[in-house]
Amino acid sequence: MMSGTPLIITAAAVLLVTMAFLVIRLGMLSTMVRELLAQQARVMEDKHRDMLKDLHEGLSKQGDRLSEALGKTSEQLRGTVEMRLDQISGHVTERLDEGFKKTNETFTSVMTRLATIDEAQKKIDSLTTNMVSLQELLGDKRSRGAFGEVQLEALVRNVLPASAFTMQHTLSNGSRVDCVLRLPPPTGMVAVDSKFPLENFHRMFDRHADDASRALAQKQFKADVKKHVDDIASKYILPPETCDGAVMFLPAEAVFAEIHAYHSDVVDYAMQKQVWIVSPTTLMAVLNTARAVLKDIETREQVHIIKHELSRLGRDFVRFDERMKKLADHIRQANQDVEDVHISSRKISQRFARIDAVDLDVPELKSNDALESGED
Repeated sequence: MMSGTPLIITAAAVLLVTMAFLVIRLGMLSTMVRELLAQQARVMEDKHRDMLKDLHEGLSKQGDRLSEALGKTSEQLRGTVEMRLDQISGHVTERLDEGFKKTNETFTSVMTRLATIDEAQKKIDSLTTNMVSLQELLGDKRSRGAFGEVQLEALVRNVLPASAFTMQHTLSNGSRVDCVLRLPPPTGMVAVDSKFPLENFHRMFDRHADDASRALAQKQFKADVKKHVDDIASKYILPPETCDGAVMFLPAEAVFAEIHAYHSDVVDYAMQKQVWIVSPTTLMAVLNTARAVLKDIETREQVHIIKHELSRLGRDFVRFDERMKKLADHIRQANQDVEDVHISSRKISQRFARIDAVDLDVPELKSNDALESGED
């Protein structure tokens, strides 16, 4: 028993020494492990910092390139929009100038023609009506004929434009008429011839003659007028070259009044022959009517031209309105594109700011990217 006890004690001592050694070794190993872990942590931290630095520099360069590209794109877009606006403005101005120029030319032509008509009216108003005695002025038949032709020409020239009449016109049958009026269809050309049956007219009112002489003079006067009517009807009514009637001009108002007041049978005879008897006053009415017809025809032609030009101008304005609407749509779209680019640029800048602040919460970034992609 006693001999076994020292062995146990020895074994226990050896065991204790071994355990102490193991404890010491474990302590040393633990210290070494902590030092290795600390060193490894420092290495990992350095590598992480280097990686963050490289990432930041790369993102900064990428941001600069994106900003530069966006700036160039915006500048090109602005230049394109300005160029298109200048082109459209130039075309619109050119078409408007052309339309206004043609319209002004048309109005100027109309005003010139109206001024010509007004000038003719002034000449008519200033025409003198004072007449000397026919008996003292006219001595023979030739003088009376010349007087009638001169008075007829003066009246016609003062009322109608030169293109509306011809003096001493020769017809296709060889007869020469004092004047022809060129009126628009369906009237056509109207012959006007001057006649002056004055000799028997004076005998009708001769105070020294007896009643039989005056009655004979009256009968001869009516025969003279009917002969003139027959001559005009046979020589100057040639349809379709002329119209189906002609005009007999009496230069004396007294002769005209005598016929219409006391010799209605002569008037009826002339009407049957399609010859209209006129005096200076009634011829003025006929000429003014003819001038009104010519003026109306000319005015209608000018109004047609003005209407045509205004219609073209209206179509130009319609096209201008449509193009302005398209231009407004393009400008609104360009403005919307610029706003979208501005929003994208602001979002990129915000992301750069978060990266620069090392805000790298990955799940949150993914959710924000999803929301932003949905918004775009």
